[in-house]
Amino acid sequence: MNRSSRLKLAAIHAGLMLMCMVTLYPVLWVVKMALSPTDGLSLSVSPIPDAVTFDHFREVLLSTDAAGRWVFGRQLLSSIVVSGATTLVGLTLAVSAAYALSRFRFPGKEGGMQALLITQMFPATLMLVPIYSILQKLHLLDSLTGLVLVYATTAMPFCIWMLKGYFDTLPRELEEAAVMDGASPAQVFLRVVLPLARPALAVTALFSFMTAWNEFILAATLLNDPTRFTLPVALQRYVGEHKVEWGKFAACALVVSAPVMALFFALQKHLVGGLTAGGVKG
Repeated sequence: MNRSSRLKLAAIHAGLMLMCMVTLYPVLWVVKMALSPTDGLSLSVSPIPDAVTFDHFREVLLSTDAAGRWVFGRQLLSSIVVSGATTLVGLTLAVSAAYALSRFRFPGKEGGMQALLITQMFPATLMLVPIYSILQKLHLLDSLTGLVLVYATTAMPFCIWMLKGYFDTLPRELEEAAVMDGASPAQVFLRVVLPLARPALAVTALFSFMTAWNEFILAATLLNDPTRFTLPVALQRYVGEHKVEWGKFAACALVVSAPVMALFFALQKHLVGGLTAGGVKG
């Protein structure tokens, strides 16, 4: 390697290190607030805390209500149940719809796909009033079941488009060969198509889980019982009208982010293949 190549490589690595430092600085600042003994907002630019304590984590994780119930545990369970059920329901319904849109021809196919795309143009706040009215008539307000139905409904258009793009890249010859070997349409779908679509399923499931896990507006509007709050709603409770408990807010933010980060790292080997293959048409 000549001198110019080494200099170019060193410059690239220096630029990447600088970008990593800029990206990680806000995260280190949050860690500093979570580990600092005070609840105030530090004005120091250093991301290293002057003193280290885990009191904020203990207060967040071991918090109880007036009845002595473990509030954080119930809120964590609510988030896991809502996010997991949303992912399962949305993915189960979207995978069959996406396969039908990719492989079959029927009246209204193009119009239906455009309608699904149009629904993504409207923000959640625009749908709050009709959603609230529907859940009220179904007696599903302040319930995790109603929240799961809302989340799964809003996640399906994205899931369908994501999976449909990936199914378009799968060669039809594999399915035709399975049919020639005597496989039924259900066997072709379950034993040939779904195993090949594993990267897209992983990416779609990850994005569905993350969306449900981080959503705040709908959960804060549709839930009233603190023991049923999802974690983003619980996180907002540390920001009051006259006071912000920065230490507890930062500690709760780190706890809320941990499961998503763990899931992201667990599925990272599928991310590149699922995202890139779903964006082209074969």
